[in-house]
Amino acid sequence: MTSTSLVRASGTVRSRPAAPATALAAAAAAAKAPTAEATAPTAQPDATAQRNPAAQPHTAARNTAQPFDSGWFDNIRINLSAAERRVATLPGRRSVKKDAQAGWLLKAITCIDLTTLNGDDTAERVRRLCAKAVTPVRPDLLAALGFADRALHTGAVCVYHRFVATAVDALAGTGIPVAAVSTGFPAGLIPHELKLKEIEASVRDGASEIDIVITREHVLTGQWQKLYDEMRDFRHAAGNAHVKAILATGELKTLRNVAKASMVCMMAGADFIKTSTGKEGVNATPLVTLVMLRMIRQYEARTGLRVGYKPAGGVSTAKTALDYQVLMKEELGRAWLEPDLFRIGASTLLADIERQLEHHVTGRYSAFNRHPIG
Repeated sequence: MTSTSLVRASGTVRSRPAAPATALAAAAAAAKAPTAEATAPTAQPDATAQRNPAAQPHTAARNTAQPFDSGWFDNIRINLSAAERRVATLPGRRSVKKDAQAGWLLKAITCIDLTTLNGDDTAERVRRLCAKAVTPVRPDLLAALGFADRALHTGAVCVYHRFVATAVDALAGTGIPVAAVSTGFPAGLIPHELKLKEIEASVRDGASEIDIVITREHVLTGQWQKLYDEMRDFRHAAGNAHVKAILATGELKTLRNVAKASMVCMMAGADFIKTSTGKEGVNATPLVTLVMLRMIRQYEARTGLRVGYKPAGGVSTAKTALDYQVLMKEELGRAWLEPDLFRIGASTLLADIERQLEHHVTGRYSAFNRHPIG
């Protein structure tokens, strides 16, 4: 199956995302428990589960590797003008307001991979970040929103390998998983054997999610078998830890390369495909997102398997998060609004969402520095 255009498939949700009358109550229920669509058990727990038994958030069936077949992507073409028209309509289609908007933003919080990936990171900064992940919104705001008795936390905390054990300890008993960036993040240019050892070390320390970076050279030179083999090795090294494949789309030059790399990584067993490290000159964009979501849709049509999506880099405002949520729902459906299949890699987004929730409650915007993230 190949795509010669970016035309909406029949059966995809076309209408604006309408929230139910009890939007906040519905969001609360969704944040408290997984949906009925996502109740299949995961594989048997391994050393990761024993190291961090509370952090087992994944309930949907995992993607499984498919045999390499270049016929799945050789003839992929991207209709750029159609894709640009599609994403240009997105801001005008978003009509989520008032209580409905608050409900969508609360849901977005549950899908954030709260991240610190700085050269000056310290163990104390990571602990503060973990504390914010556990209590992402001030209790008085949650009470005003009718959320006081609900559990609300971010989807994960994402750190360098050095701080995995620190984060696991800080999040013990919370149910929040730790994601580790790996494989020579962000450039991915260390020897392959060291990449595998880094993955294994993070899993031993308790990471239940691994964000790997692919070798961009394989994409830019069309060495798709090498990319497949690399991704397959990463998935094997991670064991039961879920793997997010970072494509670094800003460095892949063309949307066609983005589409092909997405398909190859899913074919090799990636649980998520992710746009960026956040360190490139161009990171997540709606145009790249649309292409990647269409590849996820094609992959599901071929295999019956669902793969998650994670935009990262530049997603810093509540408005942008809403746009991504709307695109996920319209392109892939309701199931892709849950943290099993949707994550947002961000460091400052949470603060803006909290500001928007405070404005919803009080009618006033607070200073950004009143909403620290760690």
